Parts: sequence; structure tokens; C-alpha cells
Amino acid sequence: MEVRTKNKTDPGVLKWPPLLKATLIRRYKRFMADVRLSNNHLVTAHCPNSGSMLGCSEPGRPVYLTRSSNPRRRLKYTWEMIQMPTSLVGINTLVPNRLVRASILSGKIPELMGYTEIQSEVRFGKASRVDLVLRRDEELCFLEIKNCTLVEDEVAFFPDAVTSRGLKHLIELQEEIKGGHRAVMFYLVQRMDAKAFSPADHIDPAYGAELRKALKAGLEILAYDVKINLETISLGAPLPVKL
Repeated sequence: MEVRTKNKTDPGVLKWPPLLKATLIRRYKRFMADVRLSNNHLVTAHCPNSGSMLGCSEPGRPVYLTRSSNPRRRLKYTWEMIQMPTSLVGINTLVPNRLVRASILSGKIPELMGYTEIQSEVRFGKASRVDLVLRRDEELCFLEIKNCTLVEDEVAFFPDAVTSRGLKHLIELQEEIKGGHRAVMFYLVQRMDAKAFSPADHIDPAYGAELRKALKAGLEILAYDVKINLETISLGAPLPVKL
């Protein structure tokens, strides 16, 4: 992903390229956001998030952008973070996969240590792709990573909208468990003000029900927050999972 570079002193830390501060005017059509730059110019930025962004798309909030030098890009700016009252929030859904992968390779996730190979975007299930597959000899671990930005009363929730795709992933991971493989759902909370994680039953009760069913079938659930500032983002601490 061109908007991130690894920190050479710690491969588990991702460093932001130069950031531009702006003010959010509105988000619309899911992938577009009008923002006002510090020079008062109004521009449209790419919003790399297909979710509802409930609780982190409030007009008037400070946001941080990166600017692409690619002449072929129609939208030169990418929205990366928003400053909410209790935390910076990373909204770019491309970040979690890269950060989790870097954290595994640098040994920062004890639950996922000991594997000798790691592959990204591997086909599985019925015309789906799983984010990562970890291998140790003949042992396989299927790892699906979800970006989480919704926090209410210090609890991080996923999803922030009804997700048929997320439901499908849970069903397909259970099939891998039946096949004798390990399966892990990893929720990365891209903010620092959560003290626990829970499925958002008040938003998508079907997803919560399927997650609990998958847990009984052998699915493992991990939730971590991040350490995020205007220079870097890195894996934070594990969060208790409340089902």
C-alpha cells in the first residue's frame, strides 16, 4: 500500500507519510468525502472505508489526509484518520491487514507465533478470499481480519452496519474448522479508547449469533487496539472479548 512505509527500527510499526490536516465537511457515496484544507481550499478526498463509519464521520471534526503523487489518480487525497473527542481513529480499511501481518512477522501477537509461512488474500470457501493463511509444516491457520472503528461506552463493536459479507466469512471459516484447520477472527480496533470488544448485536444480530455459533465450533476470536498518533500506528494491547 503506497501510503504507508515501515519503520526501519521496528518492522511492527507503520509510519505515516506526510499528513495534511483538514476539516470534514461531509462523507457521501461511501467512498468520497468533502474536506476543507488549512488553506481554506475545498477538496474531495477518497474515503477508503465501505462501512457506515458510525461514530467517526461527524462533520466539523479534524481529519488527516495523505496526498498521492500518482498522476492517474482522480482523487489525489486519501482520508486516513479523524480526531474524535477521546481518540484519533484510523478509518482506512487497508491498514489492518498490513499492520496485523507486520505484527505477526515481528512476533508481537503471541497467539499467532510459531508459523513459518504467511500468505495474503488466499482463495477459500465459495469464491472468497481469506486475509491471511499461516502455515507450520502441514498445519494451516486461516486468519480473517476486520477493521473496527465504532466505540460506545468504551466498548468496541463490529460491525457498524449489517454485513452479509462478514456473515459469509464466519460460515466459511467454520468449514475450514470442520476440515481440521485452525481459524481465527481478528478484530483490529483502530483507536485507543476501547476497553473491551463485543459483536454489535444492536446493529446486526445475525452476525452476533453466527459469531457465537462459530466460537462453539472452534473459531478463535482475537481483538486488539492500536497505538496511533500523527507519526505512526502500531499494534496495541489485546482487548477482552465480551459475548
